[in-house]
Amino acid sequence: MAVLNIHERTIPAPAETVGALIDTLAGPDDRLWPGPRWPRMRFDRPLAPGATGGHGPIRYTVSGYAPGQWIRFRFDGPRGFDGHHEFTVHPAGEATVLRHTIAMRLHGPGRLGWPLAFRWLHDALLEDSLDRAVRAVGGTVPHPARWSPYVHLLRRLIRH
Repeated sequence: MAVLNIHERTIPAPAETVGALIDTLAGPDDRLWPGPRWPRMRFDRPLAPGATGGHGPIRYTVSGYAPGQWIRFRFDGPRGFDGHHEFTVHPAGEATVLRHTIAMRLHGPGRLGWPLAFRWLHDALLEDSLDRAVRAVGGTVPHPARWSPYVHLLRRLIRH
């Protein structure tokens, strides 16, 4: 089963400013990842190709990185996720589109895990992250992301 999952937000700031948010991922002043509500993104070293880490049960390796423009992570786990996810920056006049894309093939346990749980949690996390990006550059979020009742249920089940 193939998955293409895209989240994007037009952010009222130049590409250089939005791209700089990517460069803070997993660092001490991470301005993009939606902590503390979600498991923190961590790596074994600073962002660069070959750095390994992830968040919660999701494991990945940095497979490509152009500072301020693009970062791609190849999935290492959970089992059944074969592909990558990435953040990319796209100038759009006076604003910038920040996009997150997952492109993967599911097999084995991923064929069940993605549609039942990971997809819902991922979508909520990404919308929280994009809200954070807008706020980080001084913008306002007129309609902040809200978790569905199913996401609340999944999070309660994971904690216990």
